[in-house]
Amino acid sequence: MASKHTLFRILYRIGFTPWDGHPIAQNLRDLVEGTDGTPALPPGTALDLGCGTGDASIYLARHGWKVTGVDFVPKALDRARAKAANLPVDFVQADVTRLSRAGIGTGFSLIVDNGCLHNMSDDDRDAYVREVGAVAAPDARLLIVAFLPGGRFGVRGVEPAEMERRFTSGWTLLSAGHERELDRDKTPVRYYLFQRRT
Repeated sequence: MASKHTLFRILYRIGFTPWDGHPIAQNLRDLVEGTDGTPALPPGTALDLGCGTGDASIYLARHGWKVTGVDFVPKALDRARAKAANLPVDFVQADVTRLSRAGIGTGFSLIVDNGCLHNMSDDDRDAYVREVGAVAAPDARLLIVAFLPGGRFGVRGVEPAEMERRFTSGWTLLSAGHERELDRDKTPVRYYLFQRRT
């Protein structure tokens, strides 16, 4: 994990952050704002994993959510804080594989991962699943947006079967599919919406 930390710190330092500025995932907008057939989730507490410069956190805060955004890169968090201005977002430097030790609290009703899990090692993915479960509220929603393997150079990616297998204990898969809003360059991107089982 240390090498990934170093790589992302360097990329932020030199200003090469192609993942910033992507549109907010359509599936996140559908959850937060509702659709013709589904009401909006009532605002509560949200956790943005690997928040980067805070776009998803800011979007959630503007829609009434009390948000905690976590990332391990200080420069990304500095930019996020500047962009968020007076919105109710708490940006915390933390490792998503050690959330229960980060002092961020528990009981998050919505957890969002817009491209964090898909670049982790197997051991870190195991820890991520454990830690997300530890901070989630009963009935929490977990939305993960991830590249498929081979979808983008330098990104490990994750297969749909692995996602379902990793979250079989304690979570129910509500829906999954192609995430069109983040696929501007024809990279295969998928979303997975889980609900915590009580």
